[in-house]
Amino acid sequence: QVQLVESGGGLVQPGGSLRLSCAASGFTFSRYAMSWYRQAPGKERELVATITSTGGSTNYADSVKGRFTISRDDVKNTVYLQMNSLKPEDTAVYCCNAARSLWVYWGQGTQVTVSS
Repeated sequence: QVQLVESGGGLVQPGGSLRLSCAASGFTFSRYAMSWYRQAPGKERELVATITSTGGSTNYADSVKGRFTISRDDVKNTVYLQMNSLKPEDTAVYCCNAARSLWVYWGQGTQVTVSS
């Protein structure tokens, strides 16, 4: 059974940091590109960051470049999103995504709230 389980969300003040984790099981993690998406209330889902299956390439939304870092650990079958210098506009539900060819899997998401 495929599972993607996110953790690490919560309430943080502006300027603070959080690290999200997404633990994967039920598929060959190392063969999949991994991404983080987010969706804020009343807004469309946004691709935040992607890391290739080899980990050799990453891409970021312009809104998070220089503040967020995506990484993966193929031994632990986990992808991470380090989020620094958080802003109120980063408030959203963050979901991880695994993709390889026609196979796409989603996690349930974790809430991140940036507020003073």
